[in-house]
Amino acid sequence: MKKIVLALLLSTASVSAMAEAPGGPNCGWGNMLFKGQSGIGPHFAATTTNGTSGNATFGMTSGTNGCSVDGKLTYGGKAMIGAVMDELIEDVARGNGEALNAVAVAYGVESGDRADFAQLLHSNFATIFPSEQVTADAVDAAINTLMKSDSKFAKYAV
Repeated sequence: MKKIVLALLLSTASVSAMAEAPGGPNCGWGNMLFKGQSGIGPHFAATTTNGTSGNATFGMTSGTNGCSVDGKLTYGGKAMIGAVMDELIEDVARGNGEALNAVAVAYGVESGDRADFAQLLHSNFATIFPSEQVTADAVDAAINTLMKSDSKFAKYAV
């Protein structure tokens, strides 16, 4: 059950992140059909249109449909961190767990580096969680600072 809830949180967080989309922010027929609209409905409809028709994939490979693969993909994992904060605190304290692994995935940490990532966070628990009132933004900033200062994880930092 815990894995299902975590998967739902990750998928919700990834949809709501609104970072640069694969292929760029103007990629696909869905973006063309819902141009100028905002909110969850049009974004969801555009994404569904692009995903079900495969036109965004075609556009990325052919350089058409407003698509480009030149930009750097990003992810603002703060929404996900806030959603799993209690579990993340416990997992970082232990040095392993599903929420900690989910955060590693959200930051793009490759599977071979995840055990070391968990150890980095575990070793710096007090830096990441300095008080009970710490916010998801502060946790995200602390994790990014740690990653930037570590030669192995600097490539994953935003």
